Amino acid sequence: MPRTFDCPKCGAPVNYSKNPSGQDFNVTCSYCNTVLAQPDEMLGRPAHIVQVKFDAPRTIKVPKWIWLIIFLPILGVGIALIAAMAGLTAGFSALKSKSTTTSPLGGVTTPGKGSTSSGLGTVLLKFGAEGIGPGMFKDARSIAVDGAGNIYVGEYSGGRIQVFDSEGKFVTQWSVDPKMPLRGLAADRKGNVYVVQRGTIQRFEGSSGKQLGELQYSGGSGFDDITAAPDGGLVCAWYENRDDIVRFDAGGHAVRTIKAAISTASGESELNTRVAIDGLGNIYALGTFNDAVFKFGPDGKFINRFGSSGEQPGQFRAASAIAVDGKGRVYVSDIKGVQMFDGEGRYLDTFKPDGGHASGMVFNDQNELFVVDRTKVVKLSLRQ
Repeated sequence: MPRTFDCPKCGAPVNYSKNPSGQDFNVTCSYCNTVLAQPDEMLGRPAHIVQVKFDAPRTIKVPKWIWLIIFLPILGVGIALIAAMAGLTAGFSALKSKSTTTSPLGGVTTPGKGSTSSGLGTVLLKFGAEGIGPGMFKDARSIAVDGAGNIYVGEYSGGRIQVFDSEGKFVTQWSVDPKMPLRGLAADRKGNVYVVQRGTIQRFEGSSGKQLGELQYSGGSGFDDITAAPDGGLVCAWYENRDDIVRFDAGGHAVRTIKAAISTASGESELNTRVAIDGLGNIYALGTFNDAVFKFGPDGKFINRFGSSGEQPGQFRAASAIAVDGKGRVYVSDIKGVQMFDGEGRYLDTFKPDGGHASGMVFNDQNELFVVDRTKVVKLSLRQ
């Protein structure tokens, strides 16, 4: 059965066949032409880059006089078109300047009233640009919001976490381990930030980056994702030869473990789990290798699953993030956009946040959706 994983270089979906233990198969990303070693489920080894291929372009030398003959008529037509369009260009520029305002720090953009995203909601805020300066991102995949509305954005590699106020203005930045990928990020209502790296959960003071300690778990390291619960606790995905879901209380104590959560329900192992929780305590686990969402009750009992591998509405291809809003609706991002389901898994709609891909998603107390898309952050008010 064909499977899909994200290319570690460009993030595009890569299809592959199940890898028998002991064999090393390579596949090539059709988007960036990178040779990849596909994931080995038996050994718990993720996909990684083997070789980056560059195709040298072939050129054909054309005499300069031929280019001159071709170019002169085109130049004349171009000059005429430029003159005709000058008035229209000025009009469009004036209209654009009325609808958005831009700050050079981090490229903060606040759309005017009525700006919409695929008819499903209104874009309230957008900020960020590609780069390494304050308010700029290289590969941001994690986002969190605390009780005061402060926004935390984490880079997948390099260990940088940037802090913004509720209006998207850059406040400060601090760093965690620069040598390990940042796999999960969450913030509680008090402004504590939890970071998943090296299989552990580290707690920091969000405003300063001061380290406050590590969450202890009897099973040891193996954590891969984290989300904050409304009661101040945490829900985490854990993998160490078994896909568990671990629930912590507000004091940081592990109070429940759902052992082999996805593999028990599906019969298939799961190496990459993303988690979310609703206001009633129901836990939703997105199994990216199973291409499905698994719902568990507050007591940890399995309730149902929805989604499958495919291109149709309600199916997933290269799913990467999950979130639940205040009405209990479930949002799953994949290569097609963000798909919305009700709490029972019935498909409702699909939209693309500002035309991009949602690498990470989170809702605030006002039921506004924050999406991080590698180099930018978008805040949306969704249709009720």
